[in-house]
Amino acid sequence: MTVELVARLSDAVVSAQQGAQRQLELTLTAQRQQQERAPLNLCLILDHSGSMAGDPLAMVKRAAQSLVDRLVAGDRLAVVAFDHHAKVLVPNQVVRDKETIKAKIATLEANGGTAIDHGMKLGLEQLAQGKQGTISQAFLLTDGENEHGDNKRCLDLAKLAAEYNITLNTLGFGVHWNQDVLEQIADAARGRLVFIEYAEQAIASFQALFQHISTVDFTNAHVVLTLSNLTQLADFKPVTQVAPDTIELSYETHGADQYTIRVGDLSATIKRTLLITLYTQPLPLGTHVIGAVQVRYDDPVRQQSGLLSERIPLTLEAVADHTPTVDPQVQQSIFTVEKYRKTQIAETKLQSGDTAGAATFLQSAAKTALQMGDTEAAKVLQESATELQQQSALSESARKRTRMASKTVLSKSP
Repeated sequence: MTVELVARLSDAVVSAQQGAQRQLELTLTAQRQQQERAPLNLCLILDHSGSMAGDPLAMVKRAAQSLVDRLVAGDRLAVVAFDHHAKVLVPNQVVRDKETIKAKIATLEANGGTAIDHGMKLGLEQLAQGKQGTISQAFLLTDGENEHGDNKRCLDLAKLAAEYNITLNTLGFGVHWNQDVLEQIADAARGRLVFIEYAEQAIASFQALFQHISTVDFTNAHVVLTLSNLTQLADFKPVTQVAPDTIELSYETHGADQYTIRVGDLSATIKRTLLITLYTQPLPLGTHVIGAVQVRYDDPVRQQSGLLSERIPLTLEAVADHTPTVDPQVQQSIFTVEKYRKTQIAETKLQSGDTAGAATFLQSAAKTALQMGDTEAAKVLQESATELQQQSALSESARKRTRMASKTVLSKSP
């Protein structure tokens, strides 16, 4: 097994003796050879606070039980429940007696407040017990604010999870959860943010996320980018993941010319795509190698770390006079970033009380979504813009739908 890395510049030609900006699109895919998936080490971290009483908790328990049925020989599972405290409902174990596990999940009752970080800490401790030879993933579900916990501690725990090769996926249930906190947790631990607006969506949402994590083959993947002295990263947010979700990525520098970007898990069926903005110095006529890119990753099943993909050179051709033309595939990634950033600006304006400005940027984001063929996201963003224009405010559900539309391509590819 290895990693396929495809590097594509927005335009591989520049005018000689002129500086230029170019977007570098990187697509990373695991090349799976075996038919069976890698063993999972899964922890469900479930909010059972008082606000989950009734249908919400009943549906979450059914959703959790549905995942137990999908686990196979060699998979491990732990279940942690939290209100304003946290407890281990099912200790980390190889799944053998599914009916007993499902019976324990069925005992959950709604009570107390919400302390997300307590649940996270206990969940990570459980996952640590089953990491060897597995793909470690957590589902963190909550329906409320972290009123009995510490949001900074949540983010610190998410960063710790990333360091230990554990992916945290967050599921916001209902409309009263803190979208900033759950998004930051998922982004830091390179997981996915899921919005379950209605209780009856819980099972389908759990199943879809489980299907996603079941495709993971490699973990702890890093892009290693080396640039020549003719090229540099852009100053402002130069690295963005555009698929499967949009995330602004940080990077580490090594010397004057090497950058390392952590991207997390790699799948054989779900592409992970990055967009990197570069600036080049004026180049003389001819072909120039402006850098190279490679992926470093771990294979947890074979217990191998620091594996390397093929190293891909990055070249630009400088000609006497060039009219820029953007590669259509890279243009889609550029649109994805534009949609995300316009929505971010809209949220900032809304927070400052500029509802008219927020509506304008949401309308612009909707147009960008249409340009990239994401008609579902365009519909959500335009509906939010219209709600702002008519009511000078956004409902909690509209805010969350807007955030999801900004981060994810909602329309399936034809």
